[in-house]
Amino acid sequence: MSEQNISLMRRWFDEVWNKGRVETIHELMAPDAIGIGQGGSDATIHGPQEFQAFAERLRGAFPDIHVTVEDAFEADGKVAVRWSATMTHQGSELGIPPSGKTVHITGISIVRLVNGQITAGWDNWDQLGMMQQIGAIQESSVTLMSAQT
Repeated sequence: MSEQNISLMRRWFDEVWNKGRVETIHELMAPDAIGIGQGGSDATIHGPQEFQAFAERLRGAFPDIHVTVEDAFEADGKVAVRWSATMTHQGSELGIPPSGKTVHITGISIVRLVNGQITAGWDNWDQLGMMQQIGAIQESSVTLMSAQT
């Protein structure tokens, strides 16, 4: 089952993000699925319709998004995917005027699958880095850790 679930997640990233196929969202996501972390740490997405709206907003701001699955493995019915994405900020769907800047981000998604459908997903991705790279947030000059000895 693990290779089948990993293949399903590779398909998800390729079709939903790289090809913009919204029908794949409805095919591979259970009607009562939840998603946490896609649009912020406190936001929860409920079902394929809400995920489609999130995906369309992100693809509207970054229509050339390309996601690469760097690693994927399964344990206890969940698939973990480490991914990277490159995209150009060309739309205002995030409420920020297009900057034309190219962005490179990374993330990790953990997804629970039941009977070939996503029932829950948890994402942790560099939303702060994305906003800094398009100029929406200024990089902080604060050093979090000092290497002084």
